[in-house]
Amino acid sequence: MKLCSYENLEIILVDNYSSDDSVSFVQKNYPYVCIIQNSENHGFAEGCNIGSQQAKGKYLLILNNDTIHEPDWILPLVNILESDSTISSVQPKILNFHNRQLFDYAGASGGFMDMFCFPFSRGRIFDTVEMDKGQYDDPIEIFWASGTAFLTRKDLFLETGGFDEDLFAHMEEIDYHWKCKLMEYRIFVQPSSVIYHMGGATLQYSSPEKTYLNHRNSFLLLLTNYSFINSVILSIPRFMMELLSAFRDLFSKRTDHGIAQFRALWWIISHPGIVMKRRRKTKKIRMLKDADIMVNMYRRSLVFDYFVLKMKSYTEILRK
Repeated sequence: MKLCSYENLEIILVDNYSSDDSVSFVQKNYPYVCIIQNSENHGFAEGCNIGSQQAKGKYLLILNNDTIHEPDWILPLVNILESDSTISSVQPKILNFHNRQLFDYAGASGGFMDMFCFPFSRGRIFDTVEMDKGQYDDPIEIFWASGTAFLTRKDLFLETGGFDEDLFAHMEEIDYHWKCKLMEYRIFVQPSSVIYHMGGATLQYSSPEKTYLNHRNSFLLLLTNYSFINSVILSIPRFMMELLSAFRDLFSKRTDHGIAQFRALWWIISHPGIVMKRRRKTKKIRMLKDADIMVNMYRRSLVFDYFVLKMKSYTEILRK
């Protein structure tokens, strides 16, 4: 294991009722780690919230358990936050653990969003992952920082209520950073900081449950983080895209993934209370209009450009 050169650290391990010997391993080999053991699996969102309430530092470093890092990776992130009080969060460049010439699926070199709430990254659009050739090594403002690893201001994280626990897992970091933007904060990527992510260690990329959570939570963000009128307008084409995607999986013999998307739609329809609760919370913190937020969004359909126009890289998307 590579040691971290940044010494001013408090390490908190939140164990979501794991069934392996990871807790005993950490207790034996790293006694300085603070361990919080949950009596059930609360999901990534609530697990991070529990850990954040115990943290004593100025900043929170959200970090997945299936990552390794370069020894000097934390200081560049700290420097970004120290340099500008309007920046809420910053993520490192995230490369694939198994093939370190590839960007990682979850975050790559900074996250973005199209207007219909389909996320993508510099280095990854849907299932297309690019080689890292240094093309995205500039630190820039992004729309969201990956939950795989990002540094954020603890007081802001707690002020917003942390991750929305109704999401359980997936898209919670996008939701959080959208709220940061609504409160006039900015999000950055600092590619001089590098980590490597194994990916799918908790929930495999091929899992229908991952498909369910991603589609459900993405649609939920569209319905609750926009103004009411924009949510209504954008939800109609988004609903049609969901149906097309579900039927595409069914006809491609990915039946379980197609069913997962129908489950996601049914959850949205059958939980109006959660939709309204989230809308009220968003309204309380909103300081910017949608037009100001959408400046940092891709103002076209990523689905159309990727699947119909065959635009497979961030560079091609950027030209539009």
